[in-house]
Amino acid sequence: MKVLANDGIATSGVMELEEAGFSVDLNTIPQDQLVEYLNKNEISVLLVRSATQVRKDIIDNCPSLKIIGRGGVGMDNIDVDYAKEKGLKVINTPAASSHSVAELVFAHLFGMARFLHESNRNMPLEGDSKFKNLKKSYAKGTELRGKTLGLIGFGRIGQATAKIGLSLGMKVVAYDPYLDSANLELQFFDHQTLFFKINTITKEEVLKQSDFISLHVPSQKEYVISTKEFEIMKDGAFIVNAARGGVIDEVALVAAIENGKISGGALDVFENEPKPEIQLLMNANLSLTPHIGAATGEAQDRIGTELAHQIIEILK
Repeated sequence: MKVLANDGIATSGVMELEEAGFSVDLNTIPQDQLVEYLNKNEISVLLVRSATQVRKDIIDNCPSLKIIGRGGVGMDNIDVDYAKEKGLKVINTPAASSHSVAELVFAHLFGMARFLHESNRNMPLEGDSKFKNLKKSYAKGTELRGKTLGLIGFGRIGQATAKIGLSLGMKVVAYDPYLDSANLELQFFDHQTLFFKINTITKEEVLKQSDFISLHVPSQKEYVISTKEFEIMKDGAFIVNAARGGVIDEVALVAAIENGKISGGALDVFENEPKPEIQLLMNANLSLTPHIGAATGEAQDRIGTELAHQIIEILK
């Protein structure tokens, strides 16, 4: 059977699939040529990340297709329910990238708390001529230890983020409409384990209490954070969105920064990917990355292996 990994797959996944007798195609086929290619090559499994869209045209017109796989968590780019109605299996890897995303959240938090996102821009330009001025500008950082981390969404990635916060000595509060509590297991290098039970609270209480807020929610029809929510937040708070573009109102975010309500924000995802608004790109109080939450070698290995295991289990 043939597998098309249209947006790529780690070598670990390729090896497992080939050892199980599958042929793995690593070509990247343009969206408008995908139906023809799948049919011509009798592809049984289509693997995608976020670039390829798997809509009704593919589902209806590719009779050889048996499995659609998403290397990652969200499946916004796949018509999941329709595919299942047509008898296709739809798989993803919800746990594989959780820790990588959580670490990126804290990369942003540490960077904002110590002005690294600004310093790294300005030191190459003015470090030799205005060293003392820059030192003064960036001398009012804050520690994360002892602060309150608020999580909007407390699924796998939210919980992975909470674990890092707890390990740093932060207080963690969380809101999730589908979860009352979670028992978090923190594992250390010497095999010691500690457990922390986190009871979820209301979204408003999370906004009121938190010094740092991180979003971990799927795409939704309405903004999760907009003007109303910024008004509830603590003065001087920081916010990170490494979840989905469109869950935070970017216009309201810029306004909250400009009027001094919040100290800064970080975005790994954007409403208008792959062309974020210039007002975001040029804002010195924003820490920005180009949707790289799951982009670590370790996460991609886990994703490839997990996809391979699921495919083999279903078709073998």
